[in-house]
Amino acid sequence: MATGMEGAIGPVAAFALVGVLGVGAQWVAWKLRLPAIVLMLAAGLIAGPVTGIFDPDRDIGPLTGPMISLAVAVILFEGGLTLNLQSLRDAAEGVKRLVFIGAPLGWLLSTLALKFGAGLSWESSTVFGGLMIVTGPTVIAPLLRTARLSRRPAALLQWEAILNDPIGALAAVLAFSVVLVLNAGDTAGGAAVEFVLGLGLAGVLGFAAGWGLAYAYKRAMVPEYMKVPALFVSILGVFALSDAMLHESGLLGVTVMGVVIANSNLASFSDLRRFKEQATILLVSGVFILLAASLDFSQLARLDWRALVFVALVVLAVRPLTVLVALASTKVPFKERLLVAFTGPRGVVLVAVAGLFGTRLADLGVADGGLIGPIAFVLVAATVVVHGFTLAPFARALGLVASGTPGVMILGGSHWSVGLAEALKEQEVPVMIADTNRSRLTRARAAGIETFFGDILSEAAEHRVELNAFSTVIAATDNDAYNTLVATELAPEFGREHVYQLGREKSEFARYQLPPTLGGRLLADGATYEALNAKVWRKWRFSVTTLSEEFTLEDWRARRPDAVLLGHIDGQGAFRPLGQKQQEAFEGEPDLRLVAMVPDAGDDVSAAA
Repeated sequence: MATGMEGAIGPVAAFALVGVLGVGAQWVAWKLRLPAIVLMLAAGLIAGPVTGIFDPDRDIGPLTGPMISLAVAVILFEGGLTLNLQSLRDAAEGVKRLVFIGAPLGWLLSTLALKFGAGLSWESSTVFGGLMIVTGPTVIAPLLRTARLSRRPAALLQWEAILNDPIGALAAVLAFSVVLVLNAGDTAGGAAVEFVLGLGLAGVLGFAAGWGLAYAYKRAMVPEYMKVPALFVSILGVFALSDAMLHESGLLGVTVMGVVIANSNLASFSDLRRFKEQATILLVSGVFILLAASLDFSQLARLDWRALVFVALVVLAVRPLTVLVALASTKVPFKERLLVAFTGPRGVVLVAVAGLFGTRLADLGVADGGLIGPIAFVLVAATVVVHGFTLAPFARALGLVASGTPGVMILGGSHWSVGLAEALKEQEVPVMIADTNRSRLTRARAAGIETFFGDILSEAAEHRVELNAFSTVIAATDNDAYNTLVATELAPEFGREHVYQLGREKSEFARYQLPPTLGGRLLADGATYEALNAKVWRKWRFSVTTLSEEFTLEDWRARRPDAVLLGHIDGQGAFRPLGQKQQEAFEGEPDLRLVAMVPDAGDDVSAAA
């Protein structure tokens, strides 16, 4: 790594580089369908210790540590903001076991692995072992987004990661307090009082801040445009005050604050959470780049083969044993226990806090305290790579993914919707129809199509529908305004490129036109509800045609000049709708299956024809 100031790129360029590398790595990961965490880790290592282009300590200076701490606080708050108690229904017993049994057991087993595997002293092993309780929401969230797990195992991993993060940090604080008493002559009673008092005040402060903000927001005491800034300031304030009372208790304070707000039923909650999710993506990217770029290879050189033994013990013994014992005799199916047992990636909090405690232990005279930071980084790198590449395949092998093939969710139980759903189901594309009118779902149920009775934007849908099973939404009700509302609300979650709606009646008139920021893409070149259902009533049918080298898209268009092309099924079996202006640019490829409405009952042409 470059040393001195001669290679410094300056703080402004450093911040820009962190942003470009972090977000760029996430985009490349999305494009290549690779684990984002792995690419961010690689980008930070290449920019930092490998090439020496970027050194956080050199280019940013002493603010690096506080910046990482504040970023972790915001990340944990956003994690707490996702912990609505309603989402705990299916996983409540498992989460309690993982927190109240798994955390202490994990602390004990991790301490033993550090002592006898890595060869550290009891002081370093106890402090670092407490910290290893954490599994890292900064890593779990991107992994869950990629793996698309079923609801219960996803909830178990998410709740455990977020709740155990502050618990792990506080366990390390408790262990360090004991070491401080033994090595610095402090009184045990004084250290205990300070720990309990700091812990209690952090929890009370987080609860009070969350309740106060919710109260102010509900009674319009804060204008809409100031809600997010007020939220950010409150997070920083709670973290700073809690940390001043007891180091690392700020993590507990902001987590409690997030959980309180998440369960306050705020009308503006979705907007707050959406903004926080976007901010968290930026922060996770930045923190991983900073931590990876800060690595000094000379520190890793101090480690020997025992560090690898320790990592193997953690992945293959400590984590599985902790989870399996904690979840024993629960109603959680064994396959789900197995998935959770072998999924324990560590993340930002572990690396950031481990380095801090390692330095403090070294200052107290604990000889191997300086090894904690390098061992933590090796553990994070190993678990990120291992779980990043194995979680999705392992979940698929156990049958615990929301769906093997991305499905299609159609809103509205019209004749057209049922016809499209039947055509997709025959091609083994998962499909579900949702409607607020039970009678409109009768035909879909008779055809064996999965249905949901209710509003897809309701809280009931959030807890009963496996949204991870669907990659595409088609809003096709007879209410244009509702279609636009649903498409607008679901676009941030599914991606606007995957949310479609039928054309709006009278949209050609200026007084009825809506801003382009509202709604989703228009399906079938903007065809309306009335137009598509009229074709069904005139005996048009849904056709699925396989393209081949002998029968190309041009041949199909020549044979079906009046057909309405709705989309195609790609090689992975996923349905890809074609919206307005996409049809002209669409180029057919061999083996694609075209899905269209045709005006006659002639035979389809397939690759076999």
